[in-house]
Amino acid sequence: MKIGVLKTDDVRKELVGEFGEYPAMFEDLLSAQDPGLEFVTYEVQRGHYPADINEVDAYLITGSKTGVYEDKEWIAPLMDFVRELHRARKPTIGICFGHQLIAEALGGKARKSDKGWGVGVHSYELQESPSWMSEPQSEFSLLVSHQDQVEAVPPGAKVLASSDFCPMAMMQVGDHMLTFQAHPEFTKPYSNSLMELRREAFGEEVVAKGLASLQNDIHESAVARWMLEFLRK
Repeated sequence: MKIGVLKTDDVRKELVGEFGEYPAMFEDLLSAQDPGLEFVTYEVQRGHYPADINEVDAYLITGSKTGVYEDKEWIAPLMDFVRELHRARKPTIGICFGHQLIAEALGGKARKSDKGWGVGVHSYELQESPSWMSEPQSEFSLLVSHQDQVEAVPPGAKVLASSDFCPMAMMQVGDHMLTFQAHPEFTKPYSNSLMELRREAFGEEVVAKGLASLQNDIHESAVARWMLEFLRK
């Protein structure tokens, strides 16, 4: 399977040398489940798109520091492309910003949450076990870094997992789009470094709680399996 990564941001320059760019993080995450996967990156934040929607088997939209509601010239074309993927029922995964963008593009709503920043390890309850999920877990935990959240899912979508902090944390649209607010591609060292780098923006209390949460387990491997099961079903 060939996965097209729609890259919507760059890793901060202070961290890229140690941790690499976002497409490499996803390649590490998913290739651990299937070393035979192929990846191609499209710099959609710079206007680079596939010449043909079918030149890859599936798509993955990365996270971004940008809000989906911001007036940046590359966001509207990406929303148009998401609608094209939706019409074509092309298998697509959305992560963080990608989760919010798919919701917004298809008639839902994302906004800055009054709950503030979520960082570190967060846990979610699975609301239902889809037929494509071979090993569902009633609860799973992942690394997060977000202030924006989906507040209304688009028509035809269903919420698969939630938490008190993030009620719409995992969403499925039809049988072709699956999205997560959290970051299965993040590692604990990267999350730790990001919190330290953005300590002033996040606030001391948020960072202290986030750093302490890194002692908790994360289930990135299970979620990576879910992602591939969904894309292959």
